[in-house]
Amino acid sequence: MSNYSEQFLKQNPLAVLGVLRDLQKNQVPVCITWGGGQFISKILDANPEELIMDFGSQDYENNAVQRAGKVTVTAETQGAKVEFTLGSLSAGDYQALPAFLTPLPETLWFIQRREYFRIIAPLHPAYFCKAQLPDKSEIRFRLYDLSLGGMGALLEGPVPEILAPGMRFTKIELDMASWGQFYFDAQLIAIGERKVVDGKNETISTPRLSFRFLNVSPGVERELQRIIFALEREARERASRVR
Repeated sequence: MSNYSEQFLKQNPLAVLGVLRDLQKNQVPVCITWGGGQFISKILDANPEELIMDFGSQDYENNAVQRAGKVTVTAETQGAKVEFTLGSLSAGDYQALPAFLTPLPETLWFIQRREYFRIIAPLHPAYFCKAQLPDKSEIRFRLYDLSLGGMGALLEGPVPEILAPGMRFTKIELDMASWGQFYFDAQLIAIGERKVVDGKNETISTPRLSFRFLNVSPGVERELQRIIFALEREARERASRVR
């Protein structure tokens, strides 16, 4: 979390409580992460005395997180990412159902973005997409970045002449290997270039496409959120090993 700018840090107790209550009101899924694993939960209640979060779906995860000395909670909202750290979680009851109880965090990060938080897709394994153009021909491209609102992709060849910003696609296929296959309706927002300098100091340009998802179902959105959380965690672990 130290990589974030201090301008995104909320320290006022009322401001912290306000963000948590917004997450609760909008039923935003939160990812609870600790050294031994992670699972998706939601905030059931937030008041000045305590934060109450739902149990996960697996008993072993609910037991394991209670043994963790520190947990990180993250959430993605439209236009911002929320992240905060808690001490150990205690099991309790909320409205006659099991829940986690913990004091409110003293601070939290509210990282504002112009759009949804995006995670860069890994190079290995690479994830590929297929879409059908109006003339019934097919284009194939590699996933470059992913958010709940859309994705960036790199074309494997030249940009087809028929391709233009504003074009809408039905059932773009996104193959995420072990994560499964997903199908989206999407609109092409922009066509650009990604430029990188290779080992020979030569600039390589690759066509880059920016898509906005249309009509994403709640179930698919939850699955995307789980994938984004996992990819971000893997990226952090790789960065830590490099350091």
